[in-house]
Amino acid sequence: MLGFLAGCGADPVWAPAEDIQRVAYRDPGPARLTLFTMISNETGAGGHTSLMINGSQRVIFDPSGSFLHPAVPERNDVLYGITPGIADIYTRYHARKTWHVIVQELDVSPEVAETALKLAQENGAVPNAYCASATSGILRRLPGLTSIRQGMFPVKLSDQFRKVPGVRESVLHEYDSDDNKRLLEEWNAERFAETQKKKQN
Repeated sequence: MLGFLAGCGADPVWAPAEDIQRVAYRDPGPARLTLFTMISNETGAGGHTSLMINGSQRVIFDPSGSFLHPAVPERNDVLYGITPGIADIYTRYHARKTWHVIVQELDVSPEVAETALKLAQENGAVPNAYCASATSGILRRLPGLTSIRQGMFPVKLSDQFRKVPGVRESVLHEYDSDDNKRLLEEWNAERFAETQKKKQN
């Protein structure tokens, strides 16, 4: 089944261990936390918050999220196998003519990244509309991020994270229709890999 909604809304899911092991991926770059904030182009309100963690493996903590893809096993709001291609389709799934995505990256120590990964895995499935609360609750338990206040609003969390020394920020705009289900169905891993090779040449 492919997901196609933009905001918060998920039920408990528990993928088999063999599926998790099969897709496990660790990006060769530095240990890193990446906060995603999905914002309405019409109202400026936050619609969703999630956190990509590059520790011993790279995952996305997608609390109460709607991203579903057969190649991405999920355990209670933690998405596994986040290769560059999957990370790309995840952000493009959320960015379209009615939404844009703020991407905020913070390089951290391997120990901090591993703590974040453990907290995400232990958090459990998040109730609807509690995405920012769950994400801020994890961030504020990490060394260097204890000033983060736990709250319900994605934009306020993004504003707080922006003030952390070392955070780098970019904004993703896409102008596709709101039919992001079609985007997932048409995504092709081999075609993405070829595109990346051409960019490097």
